[in-house]
Amino acid sequence: MKLLHTGDWHVGKTLRGRSRAEEHRAVLREVAELAGTEAVDVVMVAGDLFDSASPSPEAEAIVYDALLQLTQSGARVVVVAGNHDNPRRLLAVEPLLALGRVVVRPLAVSPQEGGVVEITSRAGEPARIALLPWLSQRDIVKADELMSDEADELSDTYRQRAGRVIASLTTGFGPDSVNVLLGHLTVAGGQVGGGERTAQTVFDYYVDATAFPSVAHYVGLGHLHKPQKMPAGAPVHYCGSPLWLDFSDDDEHKVTMIVEASPGGPAEIRAVPLKAGRRLRALSGTLAELATLAGTTGDDFLRVRVMEEARTGLSDVVRTMFPEAVDVMAAPADSALHTRESRSESSNPRALFGEYLAERNVGDERLVELFDRLLEETYASASA
Repeated sequence: MKLLHTGDWHVGKTLRGRSRAEEHRAVLREVAELAGTEAVDVVMVAGDLFDSASPSPEAEAIVYDALLQLTQSGARVVVVAGNHDNPRRLLAVEPLLALGRVVVRPLAVSPQEGGVVEITSRAGEPARIALLPWLSQRDIVKADELMSDEADELSDTYRQRAGRVIASLTTGFGPDSVNVLLGHLTVAGGQVGGGERTAQTVFDYYVDATAFPSVAHYVGLGHLHKPQKMPAGAPVHYCGSPLWLDFSDDDEHKVTMIVEASPGGPAEIRAVPLKAGRRLRALSGTLAELATLAGTTGDDFLRVRVMEEARTGLSDVVRTMFPEAVDVMAAPADSALHTRESRSESSNPRALFGEYLAERNVGDERLVELFDRLLEETYASASA
């Protein structure tokens, strides 16, 4: 049984108003070509196909075309929804995608209702694939507990209930099949890679690596954009995003995971680097220092910080050296102003709120907890 693991496509994401549609088309075409070259039996897409719960028609066309391209390799395609995806929209197209050999699970369901799919490889080997789409805190923690429990109690409740969901989905794993779990969630200790919604990653709502059964040949996850292997009793991997999505993303390569497994034996796992897509890089230095880098950055999108006082025409000088500079900013000598500017660039709402409280010497953790809950509810309502 040979599997391909991808996810966190975030189709529709722009960069300072610049469309990345052509990059997405190119990298998803590359993934489809890899599926054909490798003659995989199953392509697993670990959620966040879209960047928005209300994707544009162009984004929908890119995603659905990519899913059908993946099936042209002869593989079955299985998909779970991520926190950026709108489960209702995916439910609406689920019957149509099923006609194209694409299995979509927008919501968590029991094994009997389709939470586990059984697929036979070209060589006749059976596989059981458990499907776990994104579980928000609202999905798994009751409203009355949100109102009454302390934050640490809520995180324990989430871990326990998510662990029971995983145990239920994997209860049929046995020695007679290739056992795989495909999910979109945060595992404790995972490293974010840039662009994730912090309120839905590191805030308290995660599962322990011990939640995955040792009999699993492979656990393929989405949600964290950095490719990484988690320490667990089974092979647990995040495939990462196929494109660089944020300037904080420092991955040298983006990858797709290829997995080969047979019943009763360990899986062979390898990461295949992807070539499509433009890297996002951050540069800093004085104008003289930056001048030495001119012509060395290819077509990478750049964020350039000039370590000099702001002045008229500075950005024009930088863009002459670096035509692909998306952001150009000066770093004033005044450290307080420098810190304030850095905060204004942050895309992390919780970090901004924490800095706001710190500036005003407010140390009430209840405010932080309330902010976390309201932020999560905002994200959840956007996906409703």
